[in-house]
Amino acid sequence: MKHITFYLDVISPYAYLAFEQLPEALMGHSTTVTYKPVLFGALLKHHGQLGPAEIAGKREWTYRQVLWLAHQHGVNLHMPATHPFSPLALLRLALACGAPEQPNRYVCETLLRHVWQGGLEAADPVRLQALSQHLKPALGPDSDEVKARLKANTAEAIALGVFGVPTFEVDGKLFWGLDALPMLQAYLAGDAWFDGAWDAAAAIAPGVQRLP
Repeated sequence: MKHITFYLDVISPYAYLAFEQLPEALMGHSTTVTYKPVLFGALLKHHGQLGPAEIAGKREWTYRQVLWLAHQHGVNLHMPATHPFSPLALLRLALACGAPEQPNRYVCETLLRHVWQGGLEAADPVRLQALSQHLKPALGPDSDEVKARLKANTAEAIALGVFGVPTFEVDGKLFWGLDALPMLQAYLAGDAWFDGAWDAAAAIAPGVQRLP
């Protein structure tokens, strides 16, 4: 049985789409999944990158693409009223519900659908309070323990080489993005391609760096 660690942040529409598509991708394979909330902004800062929604032109394209992908895959998705937003309260709520373990699929599903269904403000305090009352977290979302767990998850992801969400880790291999699900599926099915090409791709030498 393979174990998959799913690194996600509720701020990412691709993480939501991948979450909804994952059961179908794993169908027929013997797997377990751990869901680990991480702070996408901290990954971007570590790697010196901007998020897609922080780049003019790419922001509009990203929103159009995710709406198209949702339409294509039959996933109920509406852009929240404001994006990007601070996901900290939602990520901490997820971890507060999962204590002492990581949050289960139901908790992650509830939080992701809170953001990506209905077109409302994801970080609205009234909605967040109602969400917390519904989920009944075992710990206080603003407790030092929960904050430390989010930092630890994010630090773990960075140490593994995670640079974006969603990322799926299995057997030390990282599969990034919604469009990596077919590749993950092939790996779980034992595709012989992974016996050589995976490591060969990492051996390609870097070329000329971009001019400042």
